[in-house]
Amino acid sequence: MNEHRKLPRRRHSAQFKREVLAACNELGASVAGVALAFGLNANLVRQWRRGRGFKPAGGAAMAATSVTREAQQQFIALSMPQAVAASAAPANVGAGDIRIEVRRGALQVSVSWPQAAAADCAIWLRELLK
Repeated sequence: MNEHRKLPRRRHSAQFKREVLAACNELGASVAGVALAFGLNANLVRQWRRGRGFKPAGGAAMAATSVTREAQQQFIALSMPQAVAASAAPANVGAGDIRIEVRRGALQVSVSWPQAAAADCAIWLRELLK
């Protein structure tokens, strides 16, 4: 009846854990995707990222990780296109209105909402994009 046999717990080397964590730190990588690629459970990889079950060999490894995180969190200033002149705005949109254009698949919505009801606009938009 008891065909399920208990498998021994796997142990991973510190080098393997470093490789997995380095793959997680790459731009655009997801923890779940990295875990799948290495044949691991995503929760185990998340524990390693938090420091559970993995002790870095020295301060250099920890410093490299913190530098990478700092580099990812830096503020990047972007130049924005200049605002459209008021004469180019549609006649039915007031100066204090919120203008939203949403394209999602086949859905195309263009809305002009009064600025005084910005909270209602946020609720409506949240429901639309669910």
